[in-house]
Amino acid sequence: MSEHDADNAPVVTEELRGHVLLMGLNRPAKRNAFSLAMLHALARAYQRLEDDPDAWVGVLFAHGDHFTAGLDLAEVAPRIADGGAFAATEGVDPWGLVGRDRTKPVVAAAQGRCLTLGIELLLASDIRIAAADTRFSQLEVQRGIYPFGGATIRFPQDAGWGNAMRWLLTGDEFDAAEALRIGLVQEVVDTGAQRDRAVELAEHIARRAAPLAVRATLASARRARVEGQRPAAERLTKDVAALFHTADAAEGVASFIERRQAEFKGR
Repeated sequence: MSEHDADNAPVVTEELRGHVLLMGLNRPAKRNAFSLAMLHALARAYQRLEDDPDAWVGVLFAHGDHFTAGLDLAEVAPRIADGGAFAATEGVDPWGLVGRDRTKPVVAAAQGRCLTLGIELLLASDIRIAAADTRFSQLEVQRGIYPFGGATIRFPQDAGWGNAMRWLLTGDEFDAAEALRIGLVQEVVDTGAQRDRAVELAEHIARRAAPLAVRATLASARRARVEGQRPAAERLTKDVAALFHTADAAEGVASFIERRQAEFKGR
C-alpha cells in the first residue's frame, strides 16, 4: 500500500524539529480525507513519536485549507462494513483506542473543515488549537452510523454530557467559538496561525519541562480517566519516588538551587 498520493507526495509528512515531531495530514486535494494509506501512515508517525528518543512532544496539523473531511468512505466503508478495524493494525493508534498506550504529549492544530475522525483526533490529543475559521461536525448519525473513533467516550468527558449530546445526536455543524466554550479546544487563533501556535506550545513543553516528568504526568491523568481516581492515587507516591532517582530530577533540584533554567536530557 503506497503512502504517497498521485503526485508522489507523502500522505502524512514528518519533520523532527529539535525535540518536537511535526506530523502533517497531507491530502489537501481531498480535504485530507483518510484513505487506508493515510491511516497507516499516521499510525507509523505516531509510532515514531513513541519510539524516537529525540522526539519528546508531537504536533498534529494539516496541510492545506482543511484539517480533515473524515474518512474517505468510498475506500474505507467496505472494510468497516465487513467488521474490519478502520485504524491501522500496525504502528501506534493515533486515536488511542487499541494497542500500545501512548506516552508522549500531542498538541493538535485544526483549521477549515474538521469532521468526524478529525474531532476524534483532537479529543485523543492533549492540547488543541483551532483556527478562527474551523467548522466542526460529528455527523455520523446523519449517515446512518455512529462515531467509532472515541467521540462517544471522550466528548462527554471533555465537554460535559449535555454539550456533547447536543452535537453527537444531531450531527450539526458548530464553529470555533462553540468548540472553545465547551472545551473541545483550548485556544482559538487567527486562521493561518494555528500550526505556529501549536509548535510554540510544544517547544515550550520540550524546553521547560522534563520529558520523563511530562510522561508521568500524562500517565497519571490518563489512568485516573480510564481506571478511576483510586488506582491513580495509589500510584502517585511510588511514581514520584522513581522520578526522584532520575538525572532530570537531580538537574531540576540543582537548577532551583542555582537559580537557572534546567537543561533536561530525558534520563
